[in-house]
Amino acid sequence: MIINSVQRYDMKGKKLLTTNKKYYAVDLGLRNVIKSSDEIDFNKLYENIVYLELLSRGHDVKVGKTDDYEIDFIAYKGKERIYIQVCYLLALPETINREFRNLEKINDNYPKYVISGDIPDFSRNGIKHFNIVKFLLDK
Repeated sequence: MIINSVQRYDMKGKKLLTTNKKYYAVDLGLRNVIKSSDEIDFNKLYENIVYLELLSRGHDVKVGKTDDYEIDFIAYKGKERIYIQVCYLLALPETINREFRNLEKINDNYPKYVISGDIPDFSRNGIKHFNIVKFLLDK
């Protein structure tokens, strides 16, 4: 398979949704060859990289959905669960607020992370921020 589909998980109803799956390339080189535009969408690229890394670490990955917001990844491994938002850069205050706000709305004690290309640490309210390189190198 060259593309994986990821199901959306209704976080309020606690069930898998059968519609609006998200799709991720298994091979990013092949993805870049067959995509229709020469422009690089770093947000999508980073999200795909994090997805592949979560799979390589043995996680079962879903996309979280509730009301009007989405959690990029809910990653399960045994009884563990982590929530992850992925963004190319947290350059603007509204971007920082959007990425963290989605995680801040989750009322449980599982770890929550924002992963981006930024070097400065934007961690807040118990949500850890990681540079994507640090995330990829930390096993």
